[in-house]
Amino acid sequence: MYLPPQFNSKNAEDACLLMRAHPFASLISNDDEGMPFVTHLPLHLEERGASGEQELVLLGHCAKPNPHWRYLQARPQAVVTFLGPHAYLSPKVYPDLARVPTWNYVAVHCKVQATLIEDAPGKDALLKKLIGDHEPPYAQQWRDLGEDFATRLLAGIVAFELSVTQLECKIKINQHRPESHVAMRKIYAEGSPDEQALGEWMDRLGYPKQPA
Repeated sequence: MYLPPQFNSKNAEDACLLMRAHPFASLISNDDEGMPFVTHLPLHLEERGASGEQELVLLGHCAKPNPHWRYLQARPQAVVTFLGPHAYLSPKVYPDLARVPTWNYVAVHCKVQATLIEDAPGKDALLKKLIGDHEPPYAQQWRDLGEDFATRLLAGIVAFELSVTQLECKIKINQHRPESHVAMRKIYAEGSPDEQALGEWMDRLGYPKQPA
């Protein structure tokens, strides 16, 4: 993605925070005609390996009728994108009038290498991690469905590991326009859930606090 230096976060913790808070991602790879093919899906993030040598891995699955898993099998390199909070920003935040509107947002792009998980125990383990992310109590209901029922359901999906080979995190919240920050603080504190979330990212980046 287009990534000006002032918006380029090289802190992997920022990227991991966004991917966990906004796990509904877009998986993008090429179909057999060479056109981009997109699947929207929740992904589970794992950090593997020792500190300093950690590997980021995304875990997910698609329905077996979805041809995307076949494209991953044929061409394992793909891109995954995550979009965090985003909101319009009015030029009224600036003290002068020679300004234009913009859109602030936080996003992560990952280049990945895909490996299919086609065995039932592997798929079951992956599903339990997704359940743990979104509804831990459902794990017991999943177990109570019985082995035969679960086996039939698992046969209807293809799971995959997506090893992150390149990570980009874009945090675009007017870092380069400090004269706008006080007004942005007020707008975001009183705004929509996305605007309030952008205000939390301003805290994370160390923007000056709004005057009392």
